Amino acid sequence: MTEEQHYQLADFDYDLPETLIAQTPLKQRDSSRLLVLDANTGVYEDKHFYDILDYVNPGDAIVMNNSRVLPARLHGVRPETGGHAEVLLLRQDHGDVWETLVKPAKKSPVGSTIFFGNDIDNPVMTATVVGELEHGGRYIEFHYEGIFMELLEKLGEMPLPPYIKEKLADQERYQTVYSKVDGSAAAPTAGLHWTPELLDKVRAKGVQTIELTLHVGLGTFRPVEEENIEDHKMHSEFYQLSSEAADALNKVHATGGRIIATGTTSIRTLETIGSKFDGQLQADSGWTDIFIKPGYQWTTVDAFITNFHLPKSTLVMLVAAFTGRDNILNAYQHAVDDKYRFFSFGDAMFIKR
Repeated sequence: MTEEQHYQLADFDYDLPETLIAQTPLKQRDSSRLLVLDANTGVYEDKHFYDILDYVNPGDAIVMNNSRVLPARLHGVRPETGGHAEVLLLRQDHGDVWETLVKPAKKSPVGSTIFFGNDIDNPVMTATVVGELEHGGRYIEFHYEGIFMELLEKLGEMPLPPYIKEKLADQERYQTVYSKVDGSAAAPTAGLHWTPELLDKVRAKGVQTIELTLHVGLGTFRPVEEENIEDHKMHSEFYQLSSEAADALNKVHATGGRIIATGTTSIRTLETIGSKFDGQLQADSGWTDIFIKPGYQWTTVDAFITNFHLPKSTLVMLVAAFTGRDNILNAYQHAVDDKYRFFSFGDAMFIKR
């Protein structure tokens, strides 16, 4: 089958023992394993993440998504009944109104209220349901005194992916060391392997580190349900690239360096902008629903770091668009056989050509 032919969902499935799904992060971020894959030949090597230094060259640029995960899961009480309510923030709509998922949704009609904080008679923050969303979500308006993000840090929990059952001891371990722009509902997990010390070593080697922003939505975990992957509708995520970053990256390509993306979120941003402007980058922001799958014509990214992704996910399809389906599934089979750790807190890959 050629890359131009239509694939079915089952073509991106693989067997993964549940025991290989990493439940907690490693003590040292950069000590995770690194499977280095040559996208052209399919040849792979077993390394550790700190060995990434051997695979980057002076003149290259490493691009990182500086989005920060919101502690977006809130536990509240319905003052009328004393019943529990769980609110998951999805996106700020305007002002203090947010798109959310509320459990149980049936008990959260428009006009109902939720209190947050340990003392129901003196809540830290309250919320009113002001609208309903098509998918069963709710628009909620928050009422509080002070700074919303500071209250959220006190009251909220990290919305860990559904396949992680363990409680996270240190919330910062679900943030990259360079996270700074609040807005994600999930971490750009390929970046979790970087340490400040390793980034300093990369820069000392003559490699630039350049930041962009893409706020990761929960749609990243939404399963593909259409057997014909062409029928899948991608979720949208907000991205931003500055003119300084765009100019620096254009110069990297002009001088023969490589643009190396950290994670699929960086890839989505760079390829969205590159596709828009004929392979050149420029300052841009907006919403992207780009669906990168086999047959996609790459414009910008020359190599990338990524984690191991869920079977039949759009992220496996994205990686396969760069490596070819057989090469990536062969590498995944090796990772399973060699007991690599999978998904958000798992090990990484470096994929080059």
